[in-house]
Amino acid sequence: MNKSEEVEYCNLELRFDRRHIQDLIKELIQEGYSLYWSENDVQFVISIRTGRKLVKLRFQRTGSGFKLVGDYMIRDPKLAVWMEKLIENTRGHAVVKRFKDRQILIENILFGEVIRLVEISGYRQRVLYQKGNPMTEQEMVRLLESKEGERRLLLCRLETDDELEKLYEAMQAGDEKAAAESKKRLQELSLELFRLEW
Repeated sequence: MNKSEEVEYCNLELRFDRRHIQDLIKELIQEGYSLYWSENDVQFVISIRTGRKLVKLRFQRTGSGFKLVGDYMIRDPKLAVWMEKLIENTRGHAVVKRFKDRQILIENILFGEVIRLVEISGYRQRVLYQKGNPMTEQEMVRLLESKEGERRLLLCRLETDDELEKLYEAMQAGDEKAAAESKKRLQELSLELFRLEW
């Protein structure tokens, strides 16, 4: 990770079981962070002190496990590196925005892998990397000018949520074939989502 003034983690989709959350707490304590945690019927919260700031990681209950939800602005470089390892190790999904010197670098991550990298400087936007075939500029303009784009985006988001649940269930059941099919479909949906959102 390049050292940035601040990093924002959005649209996080990381799944955990209770033992994994306990391991995360131990790891953060070993890294020297002051923290506390709380739990209720809906969520498990880990509050991490970074200087004068408090970062609250919210883990929402999902059946037998948990998923990390919410958006997080992190200004502590060591915690940002830890968060990125967490996304990679859990093969999670996220949008990571790095803010530095009036420039924003946006990484779209799917299954722990960067599938799109965009640099925004002033009013200019430049795609530095894109996995798969991007839409042409004319296709994007036509889509943006019609209501079809909004409808497709909504349907794509709903299908992605359904497919994530299918993947989670397949992984819990140990069904490797179903999990592989879900991952393939999620990669297709993710590319479609990022094309529609940009």
